[in-house]
Parts: sequence; structure tokens; C-alpha cells
Amino acid sequence: MIPDTTLFQKREWLAFVALAALLLLVIPGVLDVFRLNLVGKYLTYAFVGLGLVLCWGAGGILSLGQGIFFGLGGYCMAMFLKLEASTPQATAIQSTPGIPDFMDWNQVTALPFWWQPFNSFAFTLFAVVAVPAFFAFIIGAAMFKRRVGGVYFAIITQAIAAILTILIIGQQGYTGGVNGITDLRTLLGWDIRTDSAKFVLYFVNAGLLLACLVFAQFVRVSKFGRLLVAMRDREDRVRFSGYDVADFKIFVFCLAAMFSAIGGAMFTLQVGFMSPSFVGIVPSIEMVIFCAVGGRLSLFGAVYGALLVNAAKTSFSESFPELWLFAMGGLFIAVVMAFPLGLAGLFRDYVEPAATRLLDRLFSRSRPASLAGGN
Repeated sequence: MIPDTTLFQKREWLAFVALAALLLLVIPGVLDVFRLNLVGKYLTYAFVGLGLVLCWGAGGILSLGQGIFFGLGGYCMAMFLKLEASTPQATAIQSTPGIPDFMDWNQVTALPFWWQPFNSFAFTLFAVVAVPAFFAFIIGAAMFKRRVGGVYFAIITQAIAAILTILIIGQQGYTGGVNGITDLRTLLGWDIRTDSAKFVLYFVNAGLLLACLVFAQFVRVSKFGRLLVAMRDREDRVRFSGYDVADFKIFVFCLAAMFSAIGGAMFTLQVGFMSPSFVGIVPSIEMVIFCAVGGRLSLFGAVYGALLVNAAKTSFSESFPELWLFAMGGLFIAVVMAFPLGLAGLFRDYVEPAATRLLDRLFSRSRPASLAGGN
């Protein structure tokens, strides 16, 4: 029997069209620019969710350090934008014109060599995905080749996220420290702080997200995707069949890192800064919660989970900022205990069957008696 490798089933096509309409038509049509930019920020976390669906949902690899790659992608973009804003004319009042302001404040007198390539936008676009993928490859090769997995891998990724946060904060003269890289103004001369720029960036962000969703779905329905599921369920059988399980894990971990990095770069463009507060343990765990709430087995669920949880976070934290972390923890426990497949599982098991029965009932009532079998 030949397995079905259709990219989307009919129901999934409907879900994709509905999501595209929501992101590209409904939300821009009903929200002002400020709220639209806020939704765009939420969507940047959906990139992380897509990667986690592949890495955690399909491959069974729980990473609690996706903030590493989100932050690396964001910092790569921020370095380019900061250099563009730090021309000798714009920084003439500094002791050393032509370098970022935080470097001048920390008595750095020359642009570090590893900052210099980020004067090129083409190199920056390459680095946004290549640098996180390289770090993910190093981490994955070191762990998976030694068959480190499960809870041990999750804890190690947490530790690496904490280490990277400490490193960024400690190297204030080169990274901006705890404040991060701020005061980002233009992209190739285009002012990204205007309302029109935020409007355009939202559509770029949404378009990239839909493209990444299609690519992630292609990976899921491919032979590689089926092997990921097989590894998740019975890794020993896949290994005994002659496949190098470690290489498959490394690849999907790097792919998830690249998705996260794209989200981080778009976050920097839309918000206008990047700081270590988006790299550490807490944001990494929050990213896992977005995916878990939406449904770790559903790409569409990951997007909706990121939107809904972040919207709830914004609303709830405005009134009870000190209680939000407790609410987030309770939400994660509730998901794990009550509906482990998230909102997507609830929709599939309860909402969709109920809607189908309702439509069948309405359709049967509306049919003429002759079509229903009457004389």
C-alpha cells in the first residue's frame, strides 16, 4: 500500500484557507495599527510553535531552550539595524563615532570584527538562519550522538538558555547587556517606526508564517516525517532498521531552530529592539506552553495557541501582572492533565463531530420529502 503523501487533506485545506483569511483579511480589517502590531508580535512566537510541532510533537524531542534560537535570530537582525543607525553622522557626539552607542558607553573604541559582516543585509539574512542552525547542530550532535534524550535533553537545553542569557548580560560592551540592542530605526533607509511600516511588516510576518507552515506540513507528510513519528513511538525499531536516529534528530532540531530564528528576526523588526529577556529559561518555557495549549501535534493549533495565550497574557497581565506566571503554570498543568492534545485535540474530538452532526441534521430537515425517499 502506497502511503498518502498529499500535502493537505480536504479538511486541512479548509483550515489553511481559514487561517490565511483570518491573518490577511479579518485581523487587519478590524484592528488599528497598534493592535495589529501587537498581533504581529504574537505571530512571531508561532514560528517557534511550528518548530516545536516538528521537534516535540512529531519527533518526541522536548526542547526547553527554543528562546536560544529565537534570541539569536533576533540579535542577528538587531545588529544590522543598529549598525545602520550608527553612522558616523548619527553618532558624531560620541567619543568614537561610527559604532553603536552602548559600545561607546563601555569604552569600546572600535567595532569588533564579528560585528563587521552585519553591515551587509544579505549576510544578515543568511546569518539569521545559519547562526542558530549552527548552534543547534553543535548542541544536537553533542547530545544525540551520545543518545541523550528525554528529560535530560530538556534540562540541558534549559541550562544552555540560562548560560547564553548570562553571557549576553555580562558582555555589555558588545551586546548591550541587560537592556539589549535598542533604538532601531531603519531597514535599508526605510523607517520601521511609522504606522505604514508596521502595517507592511505585519503582512510580511504573516506571509512568512504561512510559508513556513506549508513547508512544515511538507516535512510532516514526507518519508522523513513518518520516520520522525516512528522514532518518537519506537526509536529502537527505527535504529534496528538501519537508520541513523541521531542524524534525523539533529536535522529536525536544526529545522526547529531555524523556524524560531525567523520568528526572532521578525520580532526585532516589529518591536524595534532585542534583549536577553527573550532568550532565557522563562520565555523558552512559555514558548513550549504556547505549543502545548494549541496542540503539539497540530501546526494550525500551534499558531492559534500562540495567538490566544499571548492575547490572554496581555489582557491578564495588565490587571494582575504579579499573578501571570502562576496562571501560565496552572494553564500548562491543566493542558497536560486534562487535554494533552491541546485546543486542536478538543476541536477534533468534540467541536468538529458536534458541528458535523448539526450540519447533517439541518441538511436532512431542509431536503424535500421526495429527495429523502418519500412517495
